[in-house]
Amino acid sequence: MIELLKAELSANARAVLEKRYLRKDEQGQPRERPEDMFLRVAREVASADAQYDPQADLEARTAEFYQAMASLDFLPNSPTLMNAGRELQQLSACFVLPIEDSMESIFTAIKNTALIHQSGGGTGFSFSRIRPKNDRVASTGGDASGPISFMKVFNAATEAVKQGGTRRGANMAILRADHPDIKEFITCKADCSVLTNFNISVGLTEAFMQAAEAGRDYDLVNPRTGQPAGSLSAREVFDLIVEMGWQNGEPGIVFLDRLNRDNPTPGLGKIESTNPCGEQPLLPYESCNLGSLNLAHMVKGGPSGPQVDYEHLGRIVATAVRFLDNVIDVNRYPLREIERMTKANRKIGLGVMGVADMLIRLGVPYNCEEALATCEQVMAFVQEQGHAASRQLARERGPFPNFKKSLYRDGEKVRNATITTIAPTGTLSIIAGCSSGIEPLFAVVYTRNILDNQQFLEVNPLFEQAAKEEGIFSQALMEEIATHKSLAEVAAVPEGLRRLFITAYDTAPEWHIRMQAAFQKQTDNAVSKTVNFRHEASREDIRTVYMLAYRLGCKGVTLYRDGSREHQVLTAGGGQAADPEPVPQFQQIQPRPRPTITSGTTQRARLSCANLYITINADEHGLCEVFTSMGKTGGCTASQAEAVSRLISLALRSGVAAEAVIDSLKGIRCPLPTWAEGGQILSCADAIAKALQRVVMGDQPAENQQPAAGKGEVPLETNGRGDLAGLCPQCPECGNMVERVEGCVVCRACGYSKCS
Repeated sequence: MIELLKAELSANARAVLEKRYLRKDEQGQPRERPEDMFLRVAREVASADAQYDPQADLEARTAEFYQAMASLDFLPNSPTLMNAGRELQQLSACFVLPIEDSMESIFTAIKNTALIHQSGGGTGFSFSRIRPKNDRVASTGGDASGPISFMKVFNAATEAVKQGGTRRGANMAILRADHPDIKEFITCKADCSVLTNFNISVGLTEAFMQAAEAGRDYDLVNPRTGQPAGSLSAREVFDLIVEMGWQNGEPGIVFLDRLNRDNPTPGLGKIESTNPCGEQPLLPYESCNLGSLNLAHMVKGGPSGPQVDYEHLGRIVATAVRFLDNVIDVNRYPLREIERMTKANRKIGLGVMGVADMLIRLGVPYNCEEALATCEQVMAFVQEQGHAASRQLARERGPFPNFKKSLYRDGEKVRNATITTIAPTGTLSIIAGCSSGIEPLFAVVYTRNILDNQQFLEVNPLFEQAAKEEGIFSQALMEEIATHKSLAEVAAVPEGLRRLFITAYDTAPEWHIRMQAAFQKQTDNAVSKTVNFRHEASREDIRTVYMLAYRLGCKGVTLYRDGSREHQVLTAGGGQAADPEPVPQFQQIQPRPRPTITSGTTQRARLSCANLYITINADEHGLCEVFTSMGKTGGCTASQAEAVSRLISLALRSGVAAEAVIDSLKGIRCPLPTWAEGGQILSCADAIAKALQRVVMGDQPAENQQPAAGKGEVPLETNGRGDLAGLCPQCPECGNMVERVEGCVVCRACGYSKCS
């Protein structure tokens, strides 16, 4: 009988598990505790041992796997936690599907994508083999529509399929820089309301980067014919990538030659794409099982202070490699082709989380040379021990079937074609109670919203401990810290703590890239990370980081400039902000006082993130005020809607015509428009404009008239519900702020995530 170690989980971690991971009854209530979930997963994954040894001690193996998870030293990717030992039994996180230049191939891929998303996985594609826009279609004599048009079909299919009842699927689209439609691809997400279920990356080659550095042109290639199809300035294309990266963080970049330099099975084909967050390069029909070690737990006391506990780390690495290899055998694959390729190469991806916590426990700031050296040394140990564990499994079970076609063929046998990957750990790190992946801390103190718009503070436990030791901990100080993005802005915090508890906002982009490169040196696959920029970062700052990533050997880059997706910048030619027109001066007007009694009507607009209730009131002079109230959520969106309403009220009481207000607000677009019977509602502002227009046009009870009984609330009907896809600062499920880390989006309040 296995003795269940009680998992030391935070209240937030338990809430996330109850909402997303634990078995539920017909009423939606959890049927298992977190400990039961870990035991369910451990028992199912341990059962694979019997395939290789009928006399295997499955109880002992179950206990080993349970201990690793319940102690939060290691956690597998979310599909494994959710589905192992359950009917679905699809345990892989990421897949790559092929797309050839034919309708049959394209729509087969769409069907397969739907099946994968339904099972809880994410998908990556290369669209580089699809003929360019306006190219010849011999069968019809017409013109081709190009890869971007088909990306929109994939996006719509993803929107229609909910992943295992938990989240919409995520996609990665990659297009080679030498595809004739590359400029259209680079700008295809300039409007953040389109392709919301895709991350996009440009596939760059060494030849392209050399041409960009030298200022030379490079050839475009028609994938249908393999022949040259014109040329472009490499520097101008690179500048366009920089411009879009500055504007909204997409596209990212992937260095294709580097992916294929480390392709362990080049005889099976070239790697053309990755999973949705870019850290797992895969051949067509390959999948990968991911898991993460909690480095926050790998620190112990020593004679000269805290140090990395390599003995404990080595034991957990060996357990994790065996666990992930077993997952391959107990997995139920969505497609036979995927099962064949996955079992032939047996790729696994063991990574890390809690890096920032580990460094804090060691007393090392994130942005220093000692941190880089420490992290590279730790990951080198994980890499070495991981490969040793894979060699041991090969001795017990045999190497992966394609071993003789691999780069390993002249060396010692290994069980897995790849062993290490640094994957996103957004939700996993919430469960483990540690920092995300290899990212710096996102914040030291959070303000979390709960029901009825109540708020409470969540303090990083390491900072709370340090603040108490310094004698500065107080509720007032924590509240002050919560209003800042950086401890550097809080004078009451001693310099030593400010230096140690550095956040992503404080970390210069160059340190982000250098940390990514340090881990990449010791990782088989690639590294998922977000390079964070302050809002005032320039385009040249973006360019510098891209080039540094190229020179330091990274395999790809994902970046985000603070606030760039919430406020789309309009630019003039050449990418420079347009100079504003001179503003004429007018006599200032004081609004008339608000009357004691008003009357009006309330309309409901069902937006993608919440219900917006719009009250429009009038007095004897006409329309005089607008109030808004947001159901389900609060925070930034509700406050912005309230601000818009107050300004409208001031304008109306100052004599501004309602039609002018409507014209100003109508058509304003947020990242998540929704559909109404009569058209789209593009944003809160657009909904308010349409509500005003109804009143002005007489479609609702007129000004200074009470609404008829039972008709005071008039719904502006909308259908469907959008998904953030990393475009909006608020979580679509709980209204708290989301973080952009590891090339993904995560809400630390409720566990919402696109990727993990």
